Amino acid sequence: MFVALWCYRTLMPAQRLYLDYNATAPLRPQARSAMVAAMDLVGNPSSVHAEGRAVRGLLDEARAKVAALLGADPRYVTFTSGGTEAANLVLSSSLRDRSGRVERLLIGAGEHPCVLEGHRFSPEQVVVVPLNPLGQLDLEALGAALSAGSGRPLLALQHANNETGVVQPIREAAALVHDAGGLLACDAVQSTGRLMESALSLGADAVFISAHKLGGPKGVGALALARGDLHIEVALIRGGGQERGLRSGTENPIAIAGFGAAAESSHAHQGELERLAALRDRFEAAARAEFPDAVVFGAGVERLVNTTGLAIPGLSAETLLIALDLAGLAISSGSACSSGKVRPSHVLGAMGVPADLAKGALRVSLGYGTSESDLESFCETFKKTVRNIRARRSQV
Repeated sequence: MFVALWCYRTLMPAQRLYLDYNATAPLRPQARSAMVAAMDLVGNPSSVHAEGRAVRGLLDEARAKVAALLGADPRYVTFTSGGTEAANLVLSSSLRDRSGRVERLLIGAGEHPCVLEGHRFSPEQVVVVPLNPLGQLDLEALGAALSAGSGRPLLALQHANNETGVVQPIREAAALVHDAGGLLACDAVQSTGRLMESALSLGADAVFISAHKLGGPKGVGALALARGDLHIEVALIRGGGQERGLRSGTENPIAIAGFGAAAESSHAHQGELERLAALRDRFEAAARAEFPDAVVFGAGVERLVNTTGLAIPGLSAETLLIALDLAGLAISSGSACSSGKVRPSHVLGAMGVPADLAKGALRVSLGYGTSESDLESFCETFKKTVRNIRARRSQV
């Protein structure tokens, strides 16, 4: 094992390009500075003495920054250990407002595993709503599912898909759900800071995000409820009643400080979105020009400006990922939440993508640190690597 590790490190280029922002974004300098400063605060935020109040003030400041990014009221923002915990917390039949509890769950077929596997509904209460071939929720099927079932519905729908970048019709879905007397919980992990409009402004009743997708630290996230009458009666983590009783346990001030700083510095600006869109489009054009049979998933609808999901027929994702990694490129095959394994994508399966093509799916995701020269280097290395793999296979 040690020999293999030594060989791997020896082969690795000194200069690497990181293009896997959808898995995790590099820590922003602002977040690092805020975290270092928070380390000097000694108090428990639940204590009433001066030291405790200082830490409480830090949490309040960070909460306000996260709320501003989401377009939420800080009073209704709850800190969690990440997006997964927030999803588990809110996707529960104990979610209610003045009209009562939700009683059944509708889930988009392309949702993240934290939604598909992390909700707290019994199987008979759950309906999966299909996607269309471009990766967006089938609104006609949603309408049928809302009409067919009994009990107040809760729809779980991501703002943008983590693998393809496809942006979901949140406004239209929210209108359908609200007309049926239901609520909409939105996974905004990938879209926050990457789209001009927040999911709350489009009609979502609850959203959840994760700090490390924004350039904050790993291990912290947030759930934001749209208004004060929304409440979760049965908390996921119970104890001392912190975070308005929704998430007990002493808060993590260091991580939360970094989260707030990252949120403050990651507001979507039109100029930055246009810059990333231009880089993404340049890569896709270069890939298609060199490999005309390349397929870009979801290319016919709105996608996140930083995300490309593509496949080259006949080439497996695993082979490409290893070759690109050795060439100094860090990209992925889709979600980074599957124990590091390259698995068939349920998202592409829901879109009707043939299994052989889906096995070759790669995800390239750019971010605030990606420069034009980075993109040019990536395009050249990507093309060279694919050509070399195809040449070797043609000789076999």
